[in-house]
Amino acid sequence: MKTQLENRELELYVHIPFCVKKCDYCDFLSGPVSVETQEKYVTALEQEMETVKEGVGRNVVSVFIGGGTPSLLSPSHMERILKQLYRKFNITPDAEITMEANPGTLCLEKLETCRRWGVNRLSIGLQSPDDRELKMLGRIHTYREFVESFTIARNAGFDNINVDLMFAIPGQEYEGWIRNLKQTAELGPEHISAYSLIVEPGTPLAQRNLELPSEDTEYRMYEDTGEILGEYGYEQYEISNYARPGFACRHNAGYWKRTDYLGLGLGAASLFDHRRFSNTSDMEEYIKDCTRPEKLRREETMLTREDEMGEFMFLGLRMAEGISKAEFEDIFGCNIEAVYGSVLNKYKNMSLLAEEDNRIFLTRRGIHVSNTIMADFLLP
Repeated sequence: MKTQLENRELELYVHIPFCVKKCDYCDFLSGPVSVETQEKYVTALEQEMETVKEGVGRNVVSVFIGGGTPSLLSPSHMERILKQLYRKFNITPDAEITMEANPGTLCLEKLETCRRWGVNRLSIGLQSPDDRELKMLGRIHTYREFVESFTIARNAGFDNINVDLMFAIPGQEYEGWIRNLKQTAELGPEHISAYSLIVEPGTPLAQRNLELPSEDTEYRMYEDTGEILGEYGYEQYEISNYARPGFACRHNAGYWKRTDYLGLGLGAASLFDHRRFSNTSDMEEYIKDCTRPEKLRREETMLTREDEMGEFMFLGLRMAEGISKAEFEDIFGCNIEAVYGSVLNKYKNMSLLAEEDNRIFLTRRGIHVSNTIMADFLLP
């Protein structure tokens, strides 16, 4: 079996677990903290980068600084993180470097600092241009503040911006979602991520009596998103992602194609040399052991050949182009039908999978039951 190390490419994920206020639907590892804790964390992050052994000598083709709200950090903190990334890792000249941001936390100085230190893609969490929906979701900003942040980002020189949108919000009707979609597309971001709200157990949203759109309405919302965004020049390249030509997110595509990635920071996950592992999610432990990255590791698993086959299938099928039968055989040294013939035939006969030009992909109907289909590719 061909190893991931042969192409020498690597992605980096940097976790910033801070936000002004946790959104009512959020179950991510993040929350508000003091400025003092932010300083301790940035110092620990620098030290983890300095001492981590994985990734040395690899060509870093993308960096994603996510959270939380990375744009909450001060310009000096962001500069320190980016400088250390460049000092430690071999970041290629054409690497895609993304920072997540929330409206209300951006200013020109902060964005100019990020641009100066290599950030060339911004991902702004709008979720909805409807202020009533934003308030219901527990967001800290208004639509007007989003437009101001979007304009500042353009003025700072960002020509590759993603906007996150959410549909199937409580109380939202089909017409409201279509209006939100068109209003956002008319601003002209290069990329739009559009995904349905998932009410996670234990979140404030889950404690409420919610009036969610019907399954039929949610189905229609999703189906018409691609068609409407297509009218604005966007192509759907993944289940929830749409981009203008040349602006598909390279970092996320790396996840779906199983490029090695190294997670840095609190709770950050990694896939490296056939291993999956994550850092501790305990802040005190992270700060104490930041100079000994091996002590931060949790849930370390060596992937079997069967594990990697399953991941190749269910991650690759997220993409509109699907998976290549030739690539499967090249990596695993066997014919895909020899391993998954019965599963492939089952879903082809149900018109949930299709094959064209030696590639296998989800049909439109298949996308709506993708979780069930993908689970069938997990081998014992």
